[in-house]
Amino acid sequence: MAKHLGAKPRIGLLGTGPWAARTHAPALAGHPGVEFSGVWGRRPEAAAELAAASGTRAYEDVDALLAASDAVALALPPDVQASLAVRAAEAGCHVLLDKPVATTVTLARRVAEAVEAAGVASVVFCTLRFAEPTARWIDEQAAAGGWFLGEAHWLGSLYGPGSVSAYAASPWRREKGGLWDVGPHVLSVYLPVLGDVTDITAVPGPDGTHHLVLRHGSGASSTATLTLSAPPEAAEAALTLHGSRGRVEMPRWDGAVGAFAAAVDALVTAARTGEPHPCDARFGLRVTEILEEAEHRAARV
Repeated sequence: MAKHLGAKPRIGLLGTGPWAARTHAPALAGHPGVEFSGVWGRRPEAAAELAAASGTRAYEDVDALLAASDAVALALPPDVQASLAVRAAEAGCHVLLDKPVATTVTLARRVAEAVEAAGVASVVFCTLRFAEPTARWIDEQAAAGGWFLGEAHWLGSLYGPGSVSAYAASPWRREKGGLWDVGPHVLSVYLPVLGDVTDITAVPGPDGTHHLVLRHGSGASSTATLTLSAPPEAAEAALTLHGSRGRVEMPRWDGAVGAFAAAVDALVTAARTGEPHPCDARFGLRVTEILEEAEHRAARV
């Protein structure tokens, strides 16, 4: 049974890596409308360090943190996240997931089904859907309609020459690459604006690059080039729509902490109203279905 939210919901954090430390924890610690109820991590020493820096307490037992929280945010590798999200939902905790929800449809479906069975609220944190400039732009383009083509290039340099990014140490990112790490960002824009994906063509490129051509329910088509191995000089994240109103480019956004705070607000609203958020666990499942199919098709080329 879903937990009832009081005036100041208690939200815990599962995860202690760079994304948790740089985005989730600062947003939760600085949010005036919630109580940051604690941190759990697979490395107790890292949980203790992050909790001390964030003014909350560390938990060595994940179930104890679930019991002390109304909701939890997850900043873990996708397939670790999936199993713990199911556990949290079964404990009645509302869940703020990270993208992708999981890297297999089987696991992502388990999350969506657990959320629905428990009656808890869910939100998947896709940065572009919650950062103010891009979230507003997406809503405007979805309302305007008339688009026939989308073009996206998300060329990360995480594994490019000379990279010193802390995220480069992530085993799941190295294994799954840009398709799974930045692909959800692109889909989080395309799906609300152009409609669901009805057909996929996927071709592998150099150094883990993926080229996608998508057909959408609206009749529009889109392309996406995704990688984490671009040379730093070639790195970019850009998305352009073409349609009856001409050509529009997605605006730039700055930082993820504010966007994550907006996702916290969205989760609280969904929990209190019972109205599912568009970026919920079911949406996360659909993104995983699309990416898994793209991965399979690229492997057959």
